[in-house]
Amino acid sequence: MPFIADLHIHSKYSRTTSKSLDLESLDKCAQIKGIQVVGTGDFTHPAWLTHLKDNLTEEDGLFRYGKTKFLLTSEISCIYSEGGKVRKIHIIVLAPSFEVVDKINSELDKIGNLKSDGRPILGLSAKKLAEIILNISKECLIIPAHCMTPWFGLYGSKSGFDSLEECFGDLSKEIYAVETGLSADPKMLWQIKDLDNIALISNSDAHSAEKLGREANVFDVELSYKGISKAIKEKNLLYTIEFFPEEGKYHYDGHRNCDLSLSPEQTKKYNNICPNCGKPLTVGVLSRVKELAGRKSGEKPKGAIPFKSLVPLAEIIASCFNMGSSTKTVKKEYDKLIENFENEFEILLNTTYDNLKEVVSPEIAEGIIRVREGKIELEPGYDGVFGRINIFSKSERKNFIKQKTLF
Repeated sequence: MPFIADLHIHSKYSRTTSKSLDLESLDKCAQIKGIQVVGTGDFTHPAWLTHLKDNLTEEDGLFRYGKTKFLLTSEISCIYSEGGKVRKIHIIVLAPSFEVVDKINSELDKIGNLKSDGRPILGLSAKKLAEIILNISKECLIIPAHCMTPWFGLYGSKSGFDSLEECFGDLSKEIYAVETGLSADPKMLWQIKDLDNIALISNSDAHSAEKLGREANVFDVELSYKGISKAIKEKNLLYTIEFFPEEGKYHYDGHRNCDLSLSPEQTKKYNNICPNCGKPLTVGVLSRVKELAGRKSGEKPKGAIPFKSLVPLAEIIASCFNMGSSTKTVKKEYDKLIENFENEFEILLNTTYDNLKEVVSPEIAEGIIRVREGKIELEPGYDGVFGRINIFSKSERKNFIKQKTLF
């Protein structure tokens, strides 16, 4: 039976994360979203690892809390110099057991301070990290996180590499997947031939439980560590669930301080220099994909995993009201939908317009269907600024407000 997995998250022990991020809140939100498997995140942090060991029950290499199964994961930040350049690469590690995690932590503790941050910063190369972990257990998976992000991405414009082999050398054959990240989607990455033989997976990188599932993976395999690991190695996913990449905060090029957003063509015109202040632009994901592309946009490599692009339900509702997604009005409509339908993914992926409008206004029902069909307008994010999604035009929203006032 198909299930949804979000394998890259963080705990309350990582910087800039919610202090309520614990197993209880993750289990609760996973059920609301419709996610069956969640990465633990941060298994390198001693306090979080103790919390995991004290509260999880092992089941086939996965670990249960409440109704949710967890898979042992952590993200590690490798910062080092190589090839005359400072490299900053984030790596996700998947592990099959606490025994393996203890051995990994014992080795990494010799290199850096694991207590300071749930996502530790270590002065070693991505290749050396992979070597250490795979020497401990070949069952572990090494997955470059948000692979196109300018900073901290494998192919990032600021500190990344041009190929898997350049980064991992002879261990590149042990890299079975990369994470697309919020600012890219599989259609973009299909242009990079270096990725033809590995899986493109997607995860939320959630810093709060509410952000779970903004990207995720859909499997139809045995619900176990071995089942998930084998599926990733063999590119055997039903599909991935993606952000619209324009909504990500590094899709376009630009300069946040000058409030300047540029397409790749405009960036070339200005020779990568901000025309307002003369400082270097932050070259985003779309430009970097074009730089590395070995095939045209729209061409698909053999064996490519399908994907579906969605917008989180609260954002769709907020767009109808032209207000923030955390407001009471949005929460009321969100809760109404969750109470009447199984979970958020069931609503976003499957529930019909007719069934939706029996519970919420036709505008919200229409918004959900428009997103499902990709009939939306997008303002690309740039240089750390999230993009904007416009499901309805200004005139449509004014009409909604007028109708509500009259009613």
